[in-house]
Amino acid sequence: MKGRMRKITGILLAFVLCIGTASQSGAVTIDEAEKKADQLESDKKKAEEEKKTLSEKLDEIIKKMNETQEHLTAKEDEISDAENELIQAQIAEDDQYDSMKKRIRYLYEGGNTQFLEMMMTSSSITDLLNKAEYVAKLSSYDRDMLVEFQDTVKTVQDKEAKLQEEYKNLNTLQSQLVEQQTQAQEMISSKEAQIASIQTQIQQNADTLKELKEKAEQARRLQEEQAKLNSGGSSFKPSSSGNVVSGNGYFTHPCPGMTYQSSYFGEVRAFDPRPHKGNDYAAPAGTPTYAAAAGTVVIAGWSNSAGNWVVINHGNGLVTKYMHHSAICVSAGQKVAKGQQIGYVGSTGYSSGAHLHFQVELNGTAVNPNTYL
Repeated sequence: MKGRMRKITGILLAFVLCIGTASQSGAVTIDEAEKKADQLESDKKKAEEEKKTLSEKLDEIIKKMNETQEHLTAKEDEISDAENELIQAQIAEDDQYDSMKKRIRYLYEGGNTQFLEMMMTSSSITDLLNKAEYVAKLSSYDRDMLVEFQDTVKTVQDKEAKLQEEYKNLNTLQSQLVEQQTQAQEMISSKEAQIASIQTQIQQNADTLKELKEKAEQARRLQEEQAKLNSGGSSFKPSSSGNVVSGNGYFTHPCPGMTYQSSYFGEVRAFDPRPHKGNDYAAPAGTPTYAAAAGTVVIAGWSNSAGNWVVINHGNGLVTKYMHHSAICVSAGQKVAKGQQIGYVGSTGYSSGAHLHFQVELNGTAVNPNTYL
């Protein structure tokens, strides 16, 4: 039996190791996968920081674009006002020029005769001088007004030209900002794609790492099992004593070699608020345990909580449970007699020390074992 189990376990171990070796040939080890995971997380963090910087830069560009657009709108209004101002100045210049031309034409067409007649009709020398001065002032006024209007037109033209130049510069700046915005958005999109790619690699590496660890754990368990088999150790161990019956009760004591009773049926312990469902008998590891009464073994194996345990059906709804063995020496389906050895005290499963948990159930409900001892 043990030789067959040793052979089967050895084959399974070799199979797992071969699969692990084949699947990982030329691939990463657990240590390499863990290092890669750290590197990918570092790369992702760096890419996210770069994206954040680009986003802040983009926000600043958009802010400047909005400000520039406001300046452009204001400059358009200023240019429009300057254009209207220039039109009015040009109209004033044109009107003044027309008026001056009319007066010049009048004097030219009238000739000196009209001028002399106007002088000769003077009532006095004072009147004569006044009329002569009037004609001189009129000509001077026309010239001065024309020069003034021409200066105004020139000033407004210079103003408009300056505004147009400023508008052109603002347009150039806005175009540059639009180009920077496009570049920043493209770089952000590139970073987002890079981050998504890194995240995919992180997930793939995590899956690989999980698979490697599962295979390593599986191989470790098989190696431990193989070591147990090779050393003769197993959860199944032949009995070391004959039947032991003590007391006059329906049940014999399941662990007569106990040191002391460490817990009682119904006891509420500090680490468990639920009433205890059986008796605990503290004993050195390896102390034999016995069937409390004759019956059929329905379970002889492993439980995460009970460890190596044995469950015996005694009929009429009466069942006994024996938990936390280091090894057992019966198998499921086996008939056992009262006082027959079923295992060895241990501390497997949820246990804080070597002891036997002995539980009695009647029709599926835990009852006080002392009633039957």
